[in-house]
Amino acid sequence: MNGTAVQIVGVVPDEAARVRLGANADAAPALLEHLATDTAVMVRAALALNPAAPPHANRILARDGDERVRALLARKLAGLAPTLSAHEQDRLQRETYDTLIALVEDEAVRVRAAIAEVVKQVPDAPRGLILRLARDVALPVNEPVIRFSPLLTTEDLLALVSKPPAASTVTSVARRPDLNSRVSDAIAAGEDDEAIRELLANPSAQIREATLDALIARAADHAEWHEPLVHRPSLPPRSARALSAIVATQLLKVLAARADLDPKLVEELHQRLTKQLQQTPTTTMHKELTTEQAVTEAHRLMQRGKLSEAVVIDAIQRNESRLVTALLAVAAGVPIPVVDRAASLRSAKGLASLAWKAGFSMQLASSVQVALAQMPPSAVLSPAANGGYPLSIAEMRWQVDFLRRIGR
Repeated sequence: MNGTAVQIVGVVPDEAARVRLGANADAAPALLEHLATDTAVMVRAALALNPAAPPHANRILARDGDERVRALLARKLAGLAPTLSAHEQDRLQRETYDTLIALVEDEAVRVRAAIAEVVKQVPDAPRGLILRLARDVALPVNEPVIRFSPLLTTEDLLALVSKPPAASTVTSVARRPDLNSRVSDAIAAGEDDEAIRELLANPSAQIREATLDALIARAADHAEWHEPLVHRPSLPPRSARALSAIVATQLLKVLAARADLDPKLVEELHQRLTKQLQQTPTTTMHKELTTEQAVTEAHRLMQRGKLSEAVVIDAIQRNESRLVTALLAVAAGVPIPVVDRAASLRSAKGLASLAWKAGFSMQLASSVQVALAQMPPSAVLSPAANGGYPLSIAEMRWQVDFLRRIGR
């Protein structure tokens, strides 16, 4: 350690002054290195942001006890990624690369995610760095890179689909813009229902006609695929005809209104729609249950272990609002008036929280908001980026407790 540097730091007891010193790009390297062990986190944070901090100081900060400091350092070094290489001959640049790689393996998701956010669209980032991030198990780390990095090849994406490092990996691949048909085929051949739904909802994903037909054949058991299928940018006549046989009335209306279908097929779809609409009143009168009947049915399904999302979706498609309410209430363990209250208040957060308490997915929670509260698409609480609930557990618990209390 340079004695002069220690002496200078020793006469700067004011933290604000040391912060300014740590941020000074013209400060002596030895002085900046000494500040890497400063007791004040703001000083170390300022140094982490300083582009002139020497590599040794960066290495010290990479082991800092405060993850906020490491995240700031990670973001700075990630910005240098295009100039770095694992085979870099320059000692200082190699040292910087090694520090960045150490941060890619940091235990804090926040630190790794800071790197991913910076390099996700950089065309000349080190390929090894991108592959490490893509294989990360944390969604905030892997998704930005999987979705946007131009360095990931088709073979890389196929490897991620065949051996996903995390449960969310295939879904992230399915959301990637301009996905080619080879990768789409691999996703469609799998059993990840959420990833397939995201693939169908990805307008730029290339999906072969045979693959689309195969998914439509499976969609009879996957109501959550119906809407993205109906809205695919291109639907071959055979696919549209097969889809029309399984979708609910509202989606059949959307399908029949598509401008890209052959007029003869449109006429055929309108005839099918008319027939379905004529049958709806009779079906509804026959199947609509009273509240008491709906609750009895919900308890029966619960006792038999058959109160599933598929049952709720089926009730939604049949416009069985009383049964949907009862299924949600019984699954969530709350009285019917609690669900009715959330619906009458048109509380998106309340209905979503009840669906969470019931153990249902956020995708179903979105459908429940429309079915019970008649909410327009703009008001529906949508899933988070990872497909999960956008509310914290604490907030959802509060929502359920609030709905219970206001009825007392």
